[in-house]
Amino acid sequence: MAAAEPVALSTTDALALRMQSLLLRPGSAEYPSSVGDVVTWMGAMQSQDLASGLWSFGARLPGATVSDVEAALERPEALRTWPMRGTVHFVPPRDAHWMLAVLGERPLAQAAKRREYIGLTEREADRAVDVLGKTLAGGGRLTRAECTAALEQAGIDGAGQLTYHMLWYASQRGVTCIAPNVGNEQTFVLLDEWVPDPVKLDRDEALATMALRYFQSHGPTTRKNFAGWMGSTAADAKLGIAGCGDVLATVRVDGTEMIVVADALDAPAAEPLADDEFVALPGFDEYLLGFKERSMVLDAEHLELVVPGKNGVFRATIVRGGRVISTWKRTLSKQKMTVEVWPFGKLRVKDKRAIEASLEPYAQFLGRTLEVRWP
Repeated sequence: MAAAEPVALSTTDALALRMQSLLLRPGSAEYPSSVGDVVTWMGAMQSQDLASGLWSFGARLPGATVSDVEAALERPEALRTWPMRGTVHFVPPRDAHWMLAVLGERPLAQAAKRREYIGLTEREADRAVDVLGKTLAGGGRLTRAECTAALEQAGIDGAGQLTYHMLWYASQRGVTCIAPNVGNEQTFVLLDEWVPDPVKLDRDEALATMALRYFQSHGPTTRKNFAGWMGSTAADAKLGIAGCGDVLATVRVDGTEMIVVADALDAPAAEPLADDEFVALPGFDEYLLGFKERSMVLDAEHLELVVPGKNGVFRATIVRGGRVISTWKRTLSKQKMTVEVWPFGKLRVKDKRAIEASLEPYAQFLGRTLEVRWP
């Protein structure tokens, strides 16, 4: 019997489904309702900028405050480390060990060139890991400055970029992880003490788990995007998808083959995205960072406005009808959040009012009143 033709979706339908997958359009009764639920659904959430990472949770948990999210991180319902692509993400705590073991292979292999560039030998990096492990043992929790002091006391130079690399290396090796801030200070703890009961998966199980979580939270999207998100090879991406069996389905989005969780196709169709549907997202949100190929949501000529100089620093964005149409930046005072908005084109007065309304949940998340400034 010939295989059934993939379901055909328009870009508009695919965007509506993707927005729902990314938890930006509340849907079914199973919609995640906690920080732990959100990060488990998403698989991993970019968080090299902590403030952006906190709002990535808030944008998906209507009514939550920044204090609610910070309290959840202390429990911990989500954990920050460098699980893939050598970049900081929030991950489900009990999954951190196997994610580092499987997805950290390539960043660790590539680290030798970085160490050579900054003048750090592998022997010295390994010694730094030992020092940090012994210093933090027994429930220790040190700020980055205190970690640097401990290394220097042991005779390990932490000047320039050396400390950052050693802290990254210790976490990439699965020894330490990033704990919630104390005040404005980043802190570090031992991963084994912070997560004493890790889930154990073999390599095939790990890749299949990542595939399921990626496509349930980012789909419909391509296998190439999945490989790029994991920072893995095309072969590993293919292996992970195959491990999901018929849980995943192939669709065609205006002729491009994409993958989605099969159950999403059986669920009631997502309401079409309306032109007056606005969402304010932080910089580094999975809405853009979760994909290598972004033409579905961002015009190529606007990429420079979102990532000026293509330096890897993504600005916060406004999304209308699934498409990125503006960037924004906040300034905080004790009582107020002032936001400057830079639209990509001319806006109607009602569009400006809609953008201001989309920013209001973030002001409430931070417990500030909102003031919006236009160019």
